[in-house]
Amino acid sequence: MPKLKLNSGGLRVISDGVANGIPAKPPERLPDADAFDAYSRTVAGVAERLTPSVAHLAVARRTRRGRVAEGAGSGVAISSDGYMLTSAHVVSGGNRVSASFSDGREIAAEVVGADALSDLAVVRADARDLTPAELGDADELRVGQLVVAIGSPMGLAGTVTAGVVSALGRSLPTRSGSAGRLVENVIQTDAALNPGNSGGALADGLSRVVGVNTAVAGIGLGLAVPINDATRKIISALMKEGRVRRAYIGIVGGSRPLPPRIASRLEREAGIEVVEVVSGSPAARAGLRAEDLIVAVDGEPMGDVGDLQRLMVAERIGQDVEVEVVRDGGLIKLELIPRELET
Repeated sequence: MPKLKLNSGGLRVISDGVANGIPAKPPERLPDADAFDAYSRTVAGVAERLTPSVAHLAVARRTRRGRVAEGAGSGVAISSDGYMLTSAHVVSGGNRVSASFSDGREIAAEVVGADALSDLAVVRADARDLTPAELGDADELRVGQLVVAIGSPMGLAGTVTAGVVSALGRSLPTRSGSAGRLVENVIQTDAALNPGNSGGALADGLSRVVGVNTAVAGIGLGLAVPINDATRKIISALMKEGRVRRAYIGIVGGSRPLPPRIASRLEREAGIEVVEVVSGSPAARAGLRAEDLIVAVDGEPMGDVGDLQRLMVAERIGQDVEVEVVRDGGLIKLELIPRELET
């Protein structure tokens, strides 16, 4: 019966107590081992570069009964002089904020501005030597692309999870007072997110922050507000003015296919159906009616509510706006003057 002996060359077969001198074959490498190694190196690299930029935020709120309640979330440093990006709901109602970093520092911070309608906020830590993260562009993402989430789920700072972009173009309803809005082009990911991840970074494989984690919609289903041209403007406004001004016309609507003749003439397929016109609003004063189909605003094609929201920026407040609508089978143009959205 052959015997086995373990030595530095591996297992050798022993016959009559003498080794046969044939070294054991090295274990075969799995065919996808290189891919797994590359995946691991990418995730580890993102974690190493971004973790110093992500902080655990502790938020103290005073309740109606005068007691202090503690909340928590995450934040991402975007400048060396203390500015940090987080979710508006993380700091909502907060009286005091402190940011704890991976190097052990705990720094007092204040809320610079918050915008509930985009669920973004900017806080400023009392520091001048933060490690800022690089902001990317979510518009370049593809479904299936690797993304890494870094934050403080359940208060566990510096937690790293990885997954893929599960879907793009999702919408997230938000509300501030009586005003409601849809956050467009929200990123859906299967990277594990839990309470406390909100406000943390969702990064691509090059360590660029492409989203701010905002919601856990179910097991294996997380949502992040995208970093793109629109949200960069919101971040800039929050840093400079502490708030975001938006134009308002006063309709409730949704996407609807255009009549074939109009679709052929305009060479597009959909418009915004006016479901309701708010009484006393700019739309009501301009003569917009329920069942009108908005096809253009100031010459810009309108296919869904997101197209209209993107145009309702501060610069249009108080300015004449031309609205082209389909009514009774024909095209008409109306003039209205948006006012500032009250939140």
